[in-house]
Amino acid sequence: MRRSGELDAIVVGAGPNGLAAAVTLARSGLGVRVYERLGAVGGGTATSELTLPGFRHDICSAVHPLALASPFFREFGLAERVGFEIPEISFAHPLDAGRAGVAYRDLDRTVDELGRDGAAYRALLGPLVAAADQIADFTTHPLVRVPPHVVAPVRFGLAALSQAGRWWNTPFAEDAAPSMITGVSAHTILPLPSLASAAAGLALTTHAHARGWPIPIGGSQAIADALADDLLAHGGEIVTDHEVADLDELPPARAVLLDVTPAALIRLSGERMPAAYRRALERFRYGNGVLKVDFALSGPVPWTNEAVRHAGTVHVGGSRADIAAAENVVARGGVPERPYVLVAQPSTFDDSRAPAGMHTLWTYTHVPAGSTVDTTEAVISQIERFAPGFRDLIVATSTLTAVDMERHNPNYPGGDIAAGLPDVRQLLGRPTFSSEPWRTAMPGMYLCGASTSPGPGVHGMAGWLAARSALRHEFGTRILPVLSP
Repeated sequence: MRRSGELDAIVVGAGPNGLAAAVTLARSGLGVRVYERLGAVGGGTATSELTLPGFRHDICSAVHPLALASPFFREFGLAERVGFEIPEISFAHPLDAGRAGVAYRDLDRTVDELGRDGAAYRALLGPLVAAADQIADFTTHPLVRVPPHVVAPVRFGLAALSQAGRWWNTPFAEDAAPSMITGVSAHTILPLPSLASAAAGLALTTHAHARGWPIPIGGSQAIADALADDLLAHGGEIVTDHEVADLDELPPARAVLLDVTPAALIRLSGERMPAAYRRALERFRYGNGVLKVDFALSGPVPWTNEAVRHAGTVHVGGSRADIAAAENVVARGGVPERPYVLVAQPSTFDDSRAPAGMHTLWTYTHVPAGSTVDTTEAVISQIERFAPGFRDLIVATSTLTAVDMERHNPNYPGGDIAAGLPDVRQLLGRPTFSSEPWRTAMPGMYLCGASTSPGPGVHGMAGWLAARSALRHEFGTRILPVLSP
């Protein structure tokens, strides 16, 4: 396929989607070069010493529900390339008075411990867990396509509708099960309840009881490094410390795939972008942001509930009503006094993350887009509420406000780590309503980041699907390369 003296493809951005695209193209025998503005690959899967030497923190994502479920990662054989620890407890949800909802990988055990609400929880999740691979396929592809399996998506849609409005408590008599579902749904940074947040929450909870929520040994950087190693092994190039400010700076190539937001593509394209397509991208909306706090600790978090101490992920915020109230304050442009806090405890399972006897803790909370407010104290107070003595274990902290998050990674506009509001409208048309939303109106130009279908998450699917589109349209092949190790 390759023309003499010409790069076949250029990828801008070395996050998981950009690297997935580059690997797919390189495995097809093409000459591929990746440009990355930072000094190392990783993007949303980067790991660094943010607090003190020896404490390794994941800069964005820490726990990866899609690492074993994503069709791309399964094709790539990620589990054979990266060591993962899969906690027996995928996530836990502490409640007042030392109680907690606990999501074991074992659905039966989860149901047994939920008491009166166990049957309702099984009725909601059981059919989805039984069809987990079909649910993963449906939710990691464009929603405008006809899925190869129809029954599982229909069941999934009905389940999401059951949790999408004020009727969401109807199946439940107690507070643990609904709080668990809401804690996962709140990952979306959307108003609660809503259809999109319910769908995302149920998809992630399905993975929690199917393959679990894996933690990569050594940090999320291991995922990016595995992708980069494969790219280099198949003749690809990676150029770091190179920020692309204009598409005219790039050398000639038959295809250019950009792991950037629609707003960034507009800036990079200048006058070459057709006006109608520009207007379509300008209508793309971004969501609210996150404030991230990383902790170096002198010991493990002293959660009151013993089971919570063994969970890879903890959703902190109290009851379903408490979390919904906090998230809806953010949706209205405010900063809640008692926020929802997403907590990951990687050093509980991976002792390479901190010096002997010490621990790292990864947290973030939600704030309005572009916020400069530092809510570190509110995060500490919420954890202390369910883990008295936590404050005394803090050795050092690193805080990134929403604005800091965007400075670190322009793909997080205003601190929006989803790179675009993940509501129903924008999941159907991300960034535009099309069966091939990665393909732009400019010849040979593709978007391949989280702003495109299927949306946020470390799954590599946007990059893989964009590369497949480029292979069809620019290189005339529908033959997919083998990606396995």
